[in-house]
Amino acid sequence: MLFAFSVAPTVSDAEDGSVSEAVAAAIGVVRASGIPHRTDSMFTALEGEWDECMAVVKRACEVVGEYGPRVSLVLKADLRPGRTGELDGKVARVERLLE
Repeated sequence: MLFAFSVAPTVSDAEDGSVSEAVAAAIGVVRASGIPHRTDSMFTALEGEWDECMAVVKRACEVVGEYGPRVSLVLKADLRPGRTGELDGKVARVERLLE
């Protein structure tokens, strides 16, 4: 199963409004989890079972909550039990069609 999420505090004390410190803390949670993942400029994708991925998302939200009183979470899932390697597989299938 694939889960893509974005988490950040809704307010920032930074002069430029940046939330990068809070986002870095959330990504640290993801990396420490050992779950296959990929981070881009907007989302972090996880691949694994429901419970293990949701636990990481929850912990990432908790860590971000340390940076402000309110947290925004966007979550998208591709629930396809029994499939593995889809973090790269879905992209590879599309790339083959574009050749």
